[in-house]
Amino acid sequence: MIEQLDIERFGAIARIVLNRSDAGNTIDENLAEAFAEAAAQVASDGEVRVVVLTGAGSLFCGGGDVRAMAAAPDGASAVIDRITSNLHRGIVTLFEMSKPLVTVVNGPAAGAGLGLAILGDIVLASEAAHFTSAYTAIGMTPDGGTSWLLPRLIGLRRAQEMVLTNRRIGAREAEAIGLVSRVVPASDLRSVEDEITTALDRGAMAATGKARWLLRTSYERSLADHLAIEAQSIVQAASMPEGQAGIASFLNRRK
Repeated sequence: MIEQLDIERFGAIARIVLNRSDAGNTIDENLAEAFAEAAAQVASDGEVRVVVLTGAGSLFCGGGDVRAMAAAPDGASAVIDRITSNLHRGIVTLFEMSKPLVTVVNGPAAGAGLGLAILGDIVLASEAAHFTSAYTAIGMTPDGGTSWLLPRLIGLRRAQEMVLTNRRIGAREAEAIGLVSRVVPASDLRSVEDEITTALDRGAMAATGKARWLLRTSYERSLADHLAIEAQSIVQAASMPEGQAGIASFLNRRK
């Protein structure tokens, strides 16, 4: 356990649990630093094959701790700078690692919590979850990757409405517009999480990591250039032990 955050291990599956439930898992300097450390730890651990990010209690994450920001002796700007530095470092680590990331949104997500919630390759949301940008309501601008992720997931027009008006998006609407992958009853959230993470753990990890990279970087190049990289990637995969075993298994009708 790291202060205000837990790292749980279940075989090759690591769960990062934001554990500041008495404050709605809002992010202060300690939690931001703990998050960056936890992200680096699971990303570099060779025995971890799948990473889960979730929150303790009834909220996923309420965003930045505004009370802590206001009370900082050196002013809100200074503490926000320190929080975002560590928070963003952790986000980049999880985003760029080769391992799949599942975010399990157990309750409301707002502000930077919205960015964390939608960071996953697969995003599971409880029926109790809802999503709010919340920044401009207190005179702030987005952080936590929200202004980068939202247009890519739900399109610019919907992202503009979410960020500029702070309209709350319920779980079912979030599923309908592609903000989350799936909505499940709160009572089923952990069992569905286990089902998905087990399937990912049993998958071909090198291929999964490269597929994750191909999807992540697809916006950076033209279709022709991307096709060339896809061709190089699949040729390389076919020459690797994992790919060779996969082809043999297919031909022999076994997993």
